[in-house]
Amino acid sequence: MREISLDRLRTLVAIADHGSFAAAAQVLHLAPPTVSLHIAELERRVGAPLLSRRRGNVRPSAVGELLVERARRMLVEIESTLDDVSRQVQGLAGRVRLGASTGAISHLLPQAIARLREDHPDIDVQIAVLTSQDALARLAQGKLDVGLVALPQSPVAGLAIRPWRRDPVMAFLPADWRAPARVTPTWLAAQPLILNDAGTRLSRLVSEWFALGGHRPAPRIELNYNDAIKSLVAAGYGATLLPHEAGALQPDARIAMRPLRPALWRELGIAYRSGPVERATQRVLDALWELKAR
Repeated sequence: MREISLDRLRTLVAIADHGSFAAAAQVLHLAPPTVSLHIAELERRVGAPLLSRRRGNVRPSAVGELLVERARRMLVEIESTLDDVSRQVQGLAGRVRLGASTGAISHLLPQAIARLREDHPDIDVQIAVLTSQDALARLAQGKLDVGLVALPQSPVAGLAIRPWRRDPVMAFLPADWRAPARVTPTWLAAQPLILNDAGTRLSRLVSEWFALGGHRPAPRIELNYNDAIKSLVAAGYGATLLPHEAGALQPDARIAMRPLRPALWRELGIAYRSGPVERATQRVLDALWELKAR
């Protein structure tokens, strides 16, 4: 069965609007025989007359009225769709799928989103809370556009993974504890601890740091939500090790921060698919690169 061409429908609507084949031909910049051919093809496809001619005035038949009404809706929808696609191609609008850990979402990502909304409010960033490995897997499958991942990472075919930030990991302690100016693995291992879930890159970094002092402490609880961890620290439940980004708000007054000895750093990278990048995705990448800290 032959499909109905949008050009043919556009011709029918123009005749209905202007009352003649000649006027429609002029508006559409078509030769009059082409207009007649379009209507003939439509009538053969529909199997009924679409137009009636009375005293020089061409008007849709009952069947033609129904088709004109539906055609108007279709043409408006097509134009709207093409406009939306054009805006996305230009990077003025679009949907970008981004994956990040809760640590990045709590402070860094909101800054990038706020900056993006100022310049490109029609770009919709859909955020998924993912581990680094899950983010890389979804990127490789085409289910994600940008991933904020812990470094280092092994190369992944088809993906670009670039260093983004390097932030110090600090000790977060209940403020009423007597603590040294610089916290060591030996001192902290003797305290009640609240640490990240064992499946995270930060947990592995912290374990390696404790191992430098020959310790392997068992935490009181493991969580993946940094704000919840800080709330427990403020309540005096235990101490933790978390990254502290430059410019981040100071913690609750019931929390004291101390640097570590030896120092520990959390490194993050930005991952995305290699090759040409859609402009909306590039806008998101640009906003993230503005937050890069050396």
